[in-house]
Amino acid sequence: MDNQQIIDLFQSRGLIDQGLAQDILAEVGHSGKEIAEILADFQVVGHRDDIWPVVASELGATMVDLRNWMPPEALLALVPAGTARLHGALPVNFDETGLYVALVDPLNPQTVEDLRFALDREIHVVVAPDYLVEAKINDCYGGEGKAMEDILSQFEIGRDSRAAVDLEAEANSAPIIRYVDLVLYQAIKEKASDIHFEPFEKDFKIRYRVDGSLYEMVPPPIHLALPILSRVKVMANMNIAEKRLPQDGRIVKQVGDKQVDMRVSSLPTHHGESIVLRVLDRSSVNLSLENLGLTDHIYNYITETIEKPNGIFIVTGPTGAGKTTTLYAALRRINTIDSKLLTAEDPVEYDIDGIIQIPINDAIGLDFPRVLRAFLRQDPDRIMIGEMRDKETATIAIQAALTGHLVLSTLHTNDSSGAITRLVDMGCEPFLLAASLEGVLAQRLVRTICKVCKAPYEPNEAILSQLGVSAHELGDKHFSTGSGCEVCGQTGYRGRRGLYELLNVTDPIRELITARAPTVVIKQKAVELGMNTLREDGLRNIYLGNTTIEEVLKYT
Repeated sequence: MDNQQIIDLFQSRGLIDQGLAQDILAEVGHSGKEIAEILADFQVVGHRDDIWPVVASELGATMVDLRNWMPPEALLALVPAGTARLHGALPVNFDETGLYVALVDPLNPQTVEDLRFALDREIHVVVAPDYLVEAKINDCYGGEGKAMEDILSQFEIGRDSRAAVDLEAEANSAPIIRYVDLVLYQAIKEKASDIHFEPFEKDFKIRYRVDGSLYEMVPPPIHLALPILSRVKVMANMNIAEKRLPQDGRIVKQVGDKQVDMRVSSLPTHHGESIVLRVLDRSSVNLSLENLGLTDHIYNYITETIEKPNGIFIVTGPTGAGKTTTLYAALRRINTIDSKLLTAEDPVEYDIDGIIQIPINDAIGLDFPRVLRAFLRQDPDRIMIGEMRDKETATIAIQAALTGHLVLSTLHTNDSSGAITRLVDMGCEPFLLAASLEGVLAQRLVRTICKVCKAPYEPNEAILSQLGVSAHELGDKHFSTGSGCEVCGQTGYRGRRGLYELLNVTDPIRELITARAPTVVIKQKAVELGMNTLREDGLRNIYLGNTTIEEVLKYT
């Protein structure tokens, strides 16, 4: 359930005041615990399950005990497995007035409406602890694999010709809808960042990316590729008849207890269309600088820099390194009533209240340079540029910084010092760059060790030599790894965190920029002045037990 909804409910009933509500939400952000546990820790309730009678009272619903209860098969048949999983709904009773269901998120009215539409019957909500509802759904419906098998069994196997088939009608058929919904549900439950639908000559693969690594789902039969792909295109409001050109779309869908935005891209291939869904996780845009895992030095530097009246601050790294998340966290920090913030993004992935966001559209000539020139006539205080791609964009950004604006942007380079030579190579004048650039933050995302199966690890000399350290230098430092468990899907990893390298553009660095010094010279000088490299920050996280040697070697 949404944490804010629970807090608002407890506030409206006079169980907590405004100050305590803020403390509880802050603790949720810092600890990662569920809201029910935090309420128990703050002694608002005696036990985590004590929040549910409050929820039931608010809804005027009945509490049910699911611990030793198992619904009959006839009752389970009223809600298909895919629908139950997608909406977090467990049927508990049925009479002439309608179907009684326990929901994972009973406070979400949209779920009730979706169920009413999907099942074509009246829905009554009853209340039980969310973890019991979810566990009972797993017990009753036999896991995602069983649910997918049940859906796939409804199709005619071995169909050779599709010439006479109404493709749009098949894409909107109940089994296809349920199958695609279940694929999206499973991927999102695993916190996937991308979902790939890939047709090949003899098979049809569905893969999803979690914490930077791709995992394959059980593939459906090859003859279902076309209706499944068409269903995704229908959901994204794309033209299902056009298969020769790339298309873009967007899906906004209620999955379980939260609304999920997905950016959709199709690409014509030799064996059909490859479609990728980028899952836009709204929780990442709500991250604060305090939750990014920054060292105190880098945190203090960023907070001071983004409060400056002018200058350029750049975040660098490859695609998927978390650059936009870092900039959004910075924007949240300075998004106050006395500042005007403008962003130019390609595309705008998240809406942020209080910030004017402009989507780039090259097709109509609305590119970064044109938007930036318009920005300067809008009296902004701070400007964010999605990416510095060319000389014209970078030059206007420098002009904006020199005329009293703070500019935040991203750049694709391997390290912080490489950003300077990249901008000079674009055609930026070194003396202007030296005068306007305040700092460059390079970053990577590495997988963190699963806390459940975390275990000590003794690396051999060969691996240590790849890190650039020797056994006699280690002292009392320890190494850890994940042995693999059900929580992390036997990978040994759960979640990701950032590695950071901050280049503070001080006077010695400015002199090197003006002199067109190469990257290696700038980096050497920065290290002399106290800069910690990405590899050094990786070593720090290894010694703290946050990540493994393999992850640091892979990304630094």
